[in-house]
Amino acid sequence: MSQFPQIRVGQGFDVHRFSDDPARVLVLGGVLFDGERGLVGHSDADVLSPACADALLGAAGLGDIGMHFPDTDPRWKGADSLALLRHVLSLLATDGWSVNNIDTAVICEAPKLAPRRDEIQRTLSDVVGAPVTVKGNRAEQLGAIGRTEGIVCFATALIQRESGTTESRTT
Repeated sequence: MSQFPQIRVGQGFDVHRFSDDPARVLVLGGVLFDGERGLVGHSDADVLSPACADALLGAAGLGDIGMHFPDTDPRWKGADSLALLRHVLSLLATDGWSVNNIDTAVICEAPKLAPRRDEIQRTLSDVVGAPVTVKGNRAEQLGAIGRTEGIVCFATALIQRESGTTESRTT
């Protein structure tokens, strides 16, 4: 049987509602949005980084973000989502995977992402070591997201097996 390249795709998702706590800071892709309402969450409530981590874990067959960082575990209270993403990347590397790219779609009415898109993409790409694209979308005032009750992020990751590594326990 011929040897096919080992390439996998994973999908990730995260959603958080806005907080009424004026001290809560909005973090998206590791970038702070001063003056914007923060999101409620066990960690820093960054929807972008966890969606990327979830997509990577799924692609590698390593479970999901809730399995690795449960919100019932006090160790993750207030955790930096970029640190969690780095940990996921180390799990993939240990299992012989590298990241080709991650594409994300953030759905929110506010804040506007376009003015900070390059900064977010650069921050995430630097952490991941591969291109991460961020698209901003609106819900056009439909549903909870359209009523500015929160923010949703979808992520799709493409990974490949490093040459010279053997198949892992996930195949």
